[in-house]
Amino acid sequence: MVHKRVSKAFRAAVQLHLANLRRFDASQLGPHLPKPAFIELLKDNEVLQQLALQACADWLTDKELLPVIGQNHHLQQVQLNGCAQLSRHALVAISLSCPHLRQLSLAHCEWVDSLSLRSLADHCKALEAVDLTACRQLKDEAVCYLAQKCSGLKCLSLAVNANMGDVAVEEIAKCCPELEHLDLTGCLRVKNDAIRVLAEYCPKLRSLKVKHCHNVAESSLSILRNRGVELDVEPPMQRALVLLQDVVGFAPFINLQI
Repeated sequence: MVHKRVSKAFRAAVQLHLANLRRFDASQLGPHLPKPAFIELLKDNEVLQQLALQACADWLTDKELLPVIGQNHHLQQVQLNGCAQLSRHALVAISLSCPHLRQLSLAHCEWVDSLSLRSLADHCKALEAVDLTACRQLKDEAVCYLAQKCSGLKCLSLAVNANMGDVAVEEIAKCCPELEHLDLTGCLRVKNDAIRVLAEYCPKLRSLKVKHCHNVAESSLSILRNRGVELDVEPPMQRALVLLQDVVGFAPFINLQI
């Protein structure tokens, strides 16, 4: 009888602790958190401020995520990198439930579309950092809308999206004067003019990634380089080989992995 009372009290204490967690990072519980454990751990929590679920990418769907998002209105940081089985409804739910959201990571979430990103921009105007790496449904117009609504952005990744071009980059520059970090790796349509606008309108810029942006040249980057901005670009030899590839159709020993 004593054992049962202790066990019941212990379970109640554990549940109370879980209900008051401010931060939940699934990776800290091992590389493969089981779905039933996830549901049990977060079923009573309504005070989360940080939620990181990359470790749940293998099985996480809207069915598991939406109840957690719906009852946690104080979230400031959400990381869903690689959670490919979610849908646009997940982002809409985040936008409606998390008005204080500051950081959102959606890298390699190809389900993110322009409508769900517009919902985010409309409702989460305190956003400071957004990772949209390889969100390939997105085009210039959607990112322009995000920049217009979330003018306090400090960190943004649009990497590995060939749809992104000068229109988006110039709008980001003009709307987000607090911008410090921008990742344009693999944004093949971005050209020198956009980089010059970035240099003109973003005095706080600290780092810019433009690897594999073959239309961006040193003539525009030098302005930022002279200002002490950290630049991530291909070495000159590799850039020359890429240009050779454009001209003759091939070049030896090029590895364009991102």
